Amino acid sequence: MKIFPYIHRDISWLSFNYRVLQEAKDPNVPLMERIKFLAIYSSNLDEYFRVRVANHRNLVRAGKKAQKDLTFEPEKVLKQILKIVNEQQIEFTRIFEEEIIPDLVTNGINIRRKKFSDEQIEFMTEYFHNHLQPFVHPIILIEDKIKPFLNNANIYLALQLKEKKNEAAKPLYAILRIPSDKTSRFVEIPSRSRNVHEIVMLDDIVRHAAQFIFPGFDIKGSYSIKLTRDAELYIDDEFSGDLISKVKKSLSKRNVGVASRLVYDRAMPSDFLDYLKRAFNLHDYDLSPEGSQHNNSDFFAFPKFGKINLTDTELPPLHYQALESSDIFRSIDLRDHMLYFPYHSYESVIKFFESAAIDPEVTHIKIIQYRVAKVSRIMKALMQAVKNGKQVTAFIEIKARFDEEANIKWGEKLEEAGVTVFYSMPGLKVHSKIALVRKVSKGKTLLYSYLSTGNFHEKTAKLYTDFGLFTSDTRITHEAMRLFRYLETKRKPDQSFDHLGVGQFNLNKVLEHAVKTEIKNAKHGKPAEIILKLNSLQEKNMIKSLYKASQAGVKVKLIVRGICSLVPGIKNISENIEAISIVDRFLEHPRVFIFHNDGDEKIFISSADWMARNLHHRIETIVPIYDKEIQKFIRDILNIQFNDNTKSRILDQYNDNKYKVGDSDLSVRSQLEIYHFIKRRLELNAWVS
Repeated sequence: MKIFPYIHRDISWLSFNYRVLQEAKDPNVPLMERIKFLAIYSSNLDEYFRVRVANHRNLVRAGKKAQKDLTFEPEKVLKQILKIVNEQQIEFTRIFEEEIIPDLVTNGINIRRKKFSDEQIEFMTEYFHNHLQPFVHPIILIEDKIKPFLNNANIYLALQLKEKKNEAAKPLYAILRIPSDKTSRFVEIPSRSRNVHEIVMLDDIVRHAAQFIFPGFDIKGSYSIKLTRDAELYIDDEFSGDLISKVKKSLSKRNVGVASRLVYDRAMPSDFLDYLKRAFNLHDYDLSPEGSQHNNSDFFAFPKFGKINLTDTELPPLHYQALESSDIFRSIDLRDHMLYFPYHSYESVIKFFESAAIDPEVTHIKIIQYRVAKVSRIMKALMQAVKNGKQVTAFIEIKARFDEEANIKWGEKLEEAGVTVFYSMPGLKVHSKIALVRKVSKGKTLLYSYLSTGNFHEKTAKLYTDFGLFTSDTRITHEAMRLFRYLETKRKPDQSFDHLGVGQFNLNKVLEHAVKTEIKNAKHGKPAEIILKLNSLQEKNMIKSLYKASQAGVKVKLIVRGICSLVPGIKNISENIEAISIVDRFLEHPRVFIFHNDGDEKIFISSADWMARNLHHRIETIVPIYDKEIQKFIRDILNIQFNDNTKSRILDQYNDNKYKVGDSDLSVRSQLEIYHFIKRRLELNAWVS
């Protein structure tokens, strides 16, 4: 194939984050939810700069010699990233200033920035002296002499000062820390109207107080700045030594890493910006202009003042009585069960562990922990199980980005409780989402497995959509046991995996064979179709295979939430591929692979995206779905999503995120449709008893 259309993963990711920003500017989204999407967009962007953009900057700094084996030009990609981000930030500011703030005023909430009343000024002054003054850390900047260290992701005010009694004096520059980690970023102040809540941002309280901190100076200008630092740990390719100690050491350096960007108020004068560049030894590609405030992820905590009419209508998780209200293991003996969170309650998963902890017939519990909630009933159940004489094993992936510290702490707690803990395999992430319970009943060994597309995380289970399968099917449970044995002993299994697809063993072969089968069938004139639901699609060999499938006449339908490096709809290359992305109130997280297989459909759920890292550098799992009713359930869910004409965006070569309209005049918002679809099934007691 001479032409290989391919969008760089980090450019495609920016397109995904723009879809998040689209939710913030959608007037049909409740106001407080629009503010939440501003926070999500900003939080995503901070992590992106700390990891992905930091990597590009390091490649640029490394020079041409270090870049010789790359398939892209880091400097070119970096310039494109900064251009796109700047355009998005301008739109972010416009949305906030011209849409969000006026809508807040209409609903009785006013973010006050200037023209404060005497009462409000008095309140702000007292608030500063009582709550903030010890934490602002004022520093005069003196070039080549005083270069303070800026903490990662802290907000600062950069001030331009002029001595009051010395007209000939040169301007001085200073910085003040805005201590948003010490108190709420949003402070309610006395209101001029009984029906209006007035808020001032912490930034403006500190800005007002600058006159008290520098009494001998006039404040000629004040501009918010923030420094983001490189967060990558650089341990993924290490194959020896004490991995845990390396992670702990790296974590201690994470917030003092190399600067990956300086975010600054775009209203800042160029001479002031040039001074800061010199003061902090920054380059042009380290600079990122924004509006007048930063750390907009703080909008997660924006006060709602009880205005429930400005939030999403509640969708209470639906209880799956077949597992929650009976002997869970008996129910799994009778048939496989598939749940879809957060539509289904996560209580069934929690009960799986809590029941295992107290069941006298249970002898072993095994779990893979990638990300876990700070307060976790599942982890408590594991510790209780040890007290009850069970053998409990937890494999903990300590290289789960930004959860390394939490995972280490949980590992230590579990070890203290008597759980046998195994930690990361150097050079290889374990990303599978599997748990296993062993029972001995009347002398017979029974295995029960829970296999999911999502983590064992009670909090994100309310926000992320994920499939979870409960099964006692020996074809799956025996191979799940084989996987745990490998993780515990680090010895490759003697037997092959014939049902599960497991990374580093047969996962790629399963996928490649399934795609080739569709291509072969299409060439023989048989119906051929591939349906994929993914978070990300970036791995070049799999993209090439999908292009070949399209050219052979295979119909390829994709739902990709995030990165999509494949380019659909190009004549003679990908014209048989259509792709959409859905961004809505819940984060679309499952991976589902469906292959027509000449009418004998193969359906899998998986922990693995089609990224190079997932398919080549991780232990991932592909789980076949054998139950025909569950297969239909999954197909019904995906059909609803493909019919979405409200929150679905078209992915194509133009990368402009146009909303999918469709032929129907009926509005279809898939997440709401799915909720009511599942609710109806439960009310009809369809196939769950």
